[in-house]
Amino acid sequence: MLLALLFGSMTVAAQAQSVPLGRLDDTAKPAAYRLDLTIDPSRPRFSGHVEIDVMLAAPASSIVLHGRGLDVSRVIARAEGRSIAGRWQQIDPIGVARIAFPEDLPAGPVTLAFDYGAPFADGPAGLFREQVEGAWHVWSHFEAIDARAAFPGFDQPGFKTPFTLTLRTPKGLTAIGNAPEAGPPVIENGLEVHRFAPTAPLPTYLAAMMVGPFASLAGEAKSLPLRIVSTRQNADRLAFALDGTRRITGLLEDYFGTPFPFPKLDQITTPVLPGAMENAGAALYRDDLLVVDAGAPVTRQRAFGTIVAHELGHQWFGDLVTPAWWDDLWLNESFANWIGYRIGDAWRPDLGIARDALGTGFEAMETDALLVGRPVHQSIDDSRRIETAFDAITYGKGGHVVGMVAAWLGDERFREGVRRYIAAHAGGTATSEDFFAALAEVAGNPKLVPAMRSFVEQQGVPLLAMRRDGDRVMVTQLRYTTAGVAPPETRWTIPLCLRRRDGKGGEARRCFIMDQHTQSFMLPGEGPVFPNAGGTGYYRFELTAGHWQELIAGADRLPGGEALALVDSLWASIRAGRGTIGEMARLERRLIRHPDPHAADAADKALAKLVRENIVGAPGRRGFRLLREKLYGPLLKEYGFDPRAGVYAHEGAARAQRRVQVVNALVGTSAGRQLRKQLGAAAVAYLAGDGAALDPAWFDHAFDLYLYDRDGAAVRTLVDKALASEDPVFRPAALGAAARTGFPAMAAWLLSLDDPRLRESERRDLLDGIMARSASREYGYAWALSHVGALLGGADGQAVSTRLPQMLGRFCSVAWADRIARDFKAAFAATPGALELDRAVERVRNCGLLDDMMGAQIDAEFATLR
Repeated sequence: MLLALLFGSMTVAAQAQSVPLGRLDDTAKPAAYRLDLTIDPSRPRFSGHVEIDVMLAAPASSIVLHGRGLDVSRVIARAEGRSIAGRWQQIDPIGVARIAFPEDLPAGPVTLAFDYGAPFADGPAGLFREQVEGAWHVWSHFEAIDARAAFPGFDQPGFKTPFTLTLRTPKGLTAIGNAPEAGPPVIENGLEVHRFAPTAPLPTYLAAMMVGPFASLAGEAKSLPLRIVSTRQNADRLAFALDGTRRITGLLEDYFGTPFPFPKLDQITTPVLPGAMENAGAALYRDDLLVVDAGAPVTRQRAFGTIVAHELGHQWFGDLVTPAWWDDLWLNESFANWIGYRIGDAWRPDLGIARDALGTGFEAMETDALLVGRPVHQSIDDSRRIETAFDAITYGKGGHVVGMVAAWLGDERFREGVRRYIAAHAGGTATSEDFFAALAEVAGNPKLVPAMRSFVEQQGVPLLAMRRDGDRVMVTQLRYTTAGVAPPETRWTIPLCLRRRDGKGGEARRCFIMDQHTQSFMLPGEGPVFPNAGGTGYYRFELTAGHWQELIAGADRLPGGEALALVDSLWASIRAGRGTIGEMARLERRLIRHPDPHAADAADKALAKLVRENIVGAPGRRGFRLLREKLYGPLLKEYGFDPRAGVYAHEGAARAQRRVQVVNALVGTSAGRQLRKQLGAAAVAYLAGDGAALDPAWFDHAFDLYLYDRDGAAVRTLVDKALASEDPVFRPAALGAAARTGFPAMAAWLLSLDDPRLRESERRDLLDGIMARSASREYGYAWALSHVGALLGGADGQAVSTRLPQMLGRFCSVAWADRIARDFKAAFAATPGALELDRAVERVRNCGLLDDMMGAQIDAEFATLR
C-alpha cells in the first residue's frame, strides 16, 4: 500500500511538471476550426460541437491543448477512416487540458470532435452575458487566454487558422461573427441557425461571437460593409460612430497602402468591457467609447478617435500580422497605441489628439522611473504572466518609443518600413526581430535599430544633463530617479533631436544618435537649445539654471509638444529635489494663454499632483488657490460659463476644452462660488428630469456638488437613478460621485450594496472612487484588506489584481509603503498584480521620501504663490 501511494504521488508530480504553463510545442498544430455553438442569452449556460483539424508531427496517445471550465461529454479523434474515443481532463486551473486515447493516433492529419457545455462568464472574459433594459445579450472577449473558456482549442497567438462559425440562437436575435453571414438564417429545431463564411487565418484570441437583440446602423467605407451595433437604448446615437469609423478606416488604408484586410467590419458595444478589443472584423468597445455625438465633450470625442483608430489599426498590425507569442505583445500594442493617436489626429486635427499621445508617454515615465519594473519587451514563459504586459509600459512607453523612432526617421521612411513588415508577414505571424529588420532596411543608419532595442529591452527613463557652450551642447546620460533613490547604471543608444533658432528667422532641427555616456553635438544658431524637439523623445532633461530660465521665459512661444516636454522635465526635476515650485509657477504664468489647451494647463496639473499627494499643507494649498484665482479668473470672464446642455456645442474644440480646464481650476476656490452655485442648481434640475439643464461635460463637478451638502438619502437616491439608467455617460458619472463623497459611512454602504443591477466592474470603480479621496481612503484600505481573498478569487480577479495596487499607490509615506507590503504582499504573490503591487509600494515610499526630504520646502514655496 505504501509503495502504491508513493508511486501514485510520483506520477502526479511527474504530470504536474509536464503541464505546459506557457507555449505549447508543435507536436499538434491546428489547421482549421469548425465551431457550432447554441447560444441563448437568457440561459446561464451554452453548448457546442467543435471540430478541429490538427496535424500531428508524430504518433501520440495524448494531445495537450486548452479548455477551461468546459464540461466535455464526448471527444472523438478521426484519422485514417477510424474514430477513436478519448478522455478529456483539465490538468491546470489556467486551462491546460489533455486528451488521452487508448492507442496512438497516427502522425499526419487528425480531426478532433468535441461535444461540451459551459457557463457564461459574469464579467468580460470568454463568452459573457449581461442584461440591459430587461434583455440578455452575449459578447465574447478572448484576449489573452479566455477563448479556452468558450471552446476547446490551441489557445495561443502563433497558431493562426480559418474559423467556420455556426451560431444557433432563439428567433429574432442578431448574431455576429468575424466573417459575414453566408446567407439568411434558417430554422432548425425551433432555433435560428446563423452560418458564417470561413474567416481568414486567425489566432483564437481574435475570434468573435455576439448574440442579442441588438440595434445597428449600417453603411459602407468605400466597398467595405460597415455596421455599428449596440444595445437598443443606444439606437439613435450611432451615426457619429458610423461616420467616424468610415473616415478613420480610409485614413488607415492610405497609411498601410492596402485595403481593409477583412471582408466586413462590425463595431460593437457592450456596457461592461473595460476598454476595447480588436477582434478581426468585429471590434468590441465599452458603450461610451462609440455612443458619442457631435455635441459630446471634447475629451469623449478625442477618446473615440484615438481608440477607434487604435483598434482598427490592429486589423493590420496584430490581426493580419500577429505576434508569434505574447513576449511580442509590446509590438502589437505599442504600435497600435502610436497609430491610434496619429490617425486620430489626422481624422480631427482640431481635437489636439497628437498632444494626448505625448501626455500618455510622459505619464508612463512615472511608472518607468521606478526601480521595480520591467522592460517593454519581456519574456513570457508562463501564461499567468501575460496580463502583466497590458500596462503603461507597453502602451504609454512603447507607443512613445515608436513615435520617437518615427519622428527621428521621418514619416515617409518609417511608413515604408511598416508597409514592408506588413507585406512580408501578411496572414501569418511575426516577431520583434522581423519588425526591426524592416526598419533597418529603410533606416539609412545602422545605429537606429540598436537604439530602439535599448529602449524596449531595458527599463528606465534616460535623464540627459545638458550644458551649452556657444554652438556646442554637452550631454551626459543618466537614469532618472526621484529624491532619495540612487540611480542604477544604465546606458541607452538615444535618438536625440535638438532645436534652435537658425539666426535667419527660422528654426534649425538636428537629430543625432547618442551612444556614449557623454557626447557633444554642434547646433549653430542663436538663443537657447530646446533639448527635445517636438517633445517626441522618450527622455527627460536637466539643465543649468540659466538654460531653464531661458526656456521658461519663452515657453509661450513653444509648440505644444515641446511645452509639454518642458513641463514634464521640470516636474521630474522637482521630484528629484532639484527644481523648485517657483520655477513651475513661472512656467504656468507663461503658458496660461498658450493656444494649445494641453500646454496651457500642463503646469497647473503638475502642481496639482503635489497637492493631491498631501505633501502640501494648508498654507501651501491656500497659495495654490490664490495662484489659480489670479491666472484662471480672467479667463473665466472671457470664456463665460453656462452649464446647460449644448450651449457650447458649436464652439471650436480648443476653446471648449479650455473652458473645462478653467472650471476645473476655479471650482474649488473662492472665485468659484458662482460656478458652484450654477453647477449645483443645474444638477438639481437635471436629476428632477430636465435633461437640458446640465451638459455631460459638467457631470462630475455637478454631481459632486449636489451631494456635498446633502445626507446619505441623497447618495442612495443618486445611486438608484444611476442603476436604473443604461446611459453610458450618466451612469458611471453618478456612481463615481457617490463614491467620492469622502464619508466613511457612505463608503461602507456602497461597498456592501447588494443590488443585482450593480455590475462587478462597477464595484471596482466604487472602491477606486472611495480610495481616491483622502477622507475615505483608509476605510477603503481596510475594506480591501478584509476582502482581498474574495476580490482576487472572483470572476474578475485578474482585473482586480492589477487595479487594486493602483488604488493603494495613492498613499504617501514610508510607513504606508511598509504597511502595504506587509498587508498585501502574500495575497498578490501568485497573481498578475504582483508587479503592480511592488510598484505601488515603491511609489508610496518615494512619495514619502520626497515629503521627508523636501516637504517643508515645497509647502513653504507653495505658500508664497499668488
